[in-house]
Amino acid sequence: MEKLVEEFSFGLFFWQTLLFVGLLLLMAKYAWKPILTAVEERENTIKDSLEAADKAKTDMEAIQADNKRILKEARAERDALLAEAKKASTQMINEAKDAAKTEADKIAAVAQEAILQEKNAAINDIKNQMASLSIEIAQKIVQGELSDQKKQEQLVEKLVKEIEIN
Repeated sequence: MEKLVEEFSFGLFFWQTLLFVGLLLLMAKYAWKPILTAVEERENTIKDSLEAADKAKTDMEAIQADNKRILKEARAERDALLAEAKKASTQMINEAKDAAKTEADKIAAVAQEAILQEKNAAINDIKNQMASLSIEIAQKIVQGELSDQKKQEQLVEKLVKEIEIN
């Protein structure tokens, strides 16, 4: 029985080896190339994906650098616009102050002129009233003095002397 088991084992080993070699040849002829082609394609796909990922990473870094640069430029432009707006605002305020001061000076000058004219008119009115009053007083004095003949003669002599002196 041992011999039978040995023959059977040897036969089994032989047939298994023969089947394995046959399977290898069959696989080499029909399956090995497609498997190797699929593995190579997969390897190329992975390689291309890694290259695309590296390129995408490089592009992303470039885009981030551009974004930082653009953001920096935008901030600088914003700061410049704010400074310009502040300068324009200050200039407009100063111009408005100057215009208001000029207008106030004009109004003050017009008011001073009006006051001076009113003052002169009041002085002239007072002078006219004083002259009228003086004339009325003089008329009354002259009437009182001319009522007496002797006083009239003295007044005429006095006036004649004054005319001769002048």
